[in-house]
Amino acid sequence: MRIQILVAAMNQKDHNLLKKLNIRSDVIVGNQCGYDSVEHFEYNGKAATYLNFNEKGVGLNRNNTLMRADGDICLFSDDDMVYMNDYVEKVENAFLHYPNADVIIFNLFEKNPTRYVIKKPMKVGYFNFLRYGTARVAVKLKSIRENGIYFNQCFGGGTEHCHGEDNLFLAECLKKGLKIYAVPDFIASLTEERESSWNIGYGEKYLIDQGILYKTMSRRWYKILCLQDAIRHRKTYDVRWWTAYHMMVEK
Repeated sequence: MRIQILVAAMNQKDHNLLKKLNIRSDVIVGNQCGYDSVEHFEYNGKAATYLNFNEKGVGLNRNNTLMRADGDICLFSDDDMVYMNDYVEKVENAFLHYPNADVIIFNLFEKNPTRYVIKKPMKVGYFNFLRYGTARVAVKLKSIRENGIYFNQCFGGGTEHCHGEDNLFLAECLKKGLKIYAVPDFIASLTEERESSWNIGYGEKYLIDQGILYKTMSRRWYKILCLQDAIRHRKTYDVRWWTAYHMMVEK
């Protein structure tokens, strides 16, 4: 079983990111920067590739690495993470334990926790997939390729709609019938060294994008998705929940 990390990064000027991430497997770095080049080299006895492209958009970046991936299991990564020394073994053991899994979601350490913490193994379906982001996701490359699943390039940092590419990716996995599990193993820590490239608050722009995200996800159910979102996050948004709901559904 060959593990490969697919990193979405920006403005990397050298290969120091691999040391910072504690890479101990094959790796492809999508480096959005001011020039175009492809670098192949060996890092700690593993195959490493840098895809340096003069472009923007996290979905495009992830697709660039995904299209060129050749591992059995691929993990999506950001450039503000540090992998644990035993992440390869944890990922391998998880897929051996769940041989029918196409996607497995792991935990990430945070100094100030904001993400949902998986406390026991569970199946992931339509009622709980929205809580997980891409940087904790591992996939069987064959399953993703055979079902034609890629990231929506209109959503996420650097695009018109500031977030949601990870939600759409998992939604597409579910629509195609892929089996998704969540396990309580921690595979990496977030360094929290930079602010989000997309989150500028929870005002009108965020809510409009959230509504467009839900409509892209399901034209049949998007109004219900907007309603549950507005009620569930009523203490987070800058406006009252019914105003948030109308902002979402009117676009």
